[in-house]
Amino acid sequence: MTRAFKVLTFQAATLATAGLMLTTVAAVTRAAPAPPAAAVSIDNFTFKNPVVTVKPGTTVTWTNGDDIPHTVVSTDGVFKSKVLDTADRFSFTFAKAGQFGYFCSLHPHMTGTVIVKA
Repeated sequence: MTRAFKVLTFQAATLATAGLMLTTVAAVTRAAPAPPAAAVSIDNFTFKNPVVTVKPGTTVTWTNGDDIPHTVVSTDGVFKSKVLDTADRFSFTFAKAGQFGYFCSLHPHMTGTVIVKA
């Protein structure tokens, strides 16, 4: 074998190894996709879909479809919206598993629950 052939063979092997390593690193470092979002609408003094079950990392969005202001307040103080006027939204991302009750502080008979399961 000539010296030039050996050098070319070595360079080709090095490039192939580098390409394989980059492909492996790219595959390993891809982030897991975020869980799909969940939605709760507020209408006629009720939370529509009042019990929602989601995975950790899911964002739940409440939208006020009523022409009356409402709030979304957790019973254990984990989250609290401002007063939501018509078409206003409030979102909260649930990071860990658990059961989270909520209500409207302006109309306490309005209640719901977010259940977060892994």
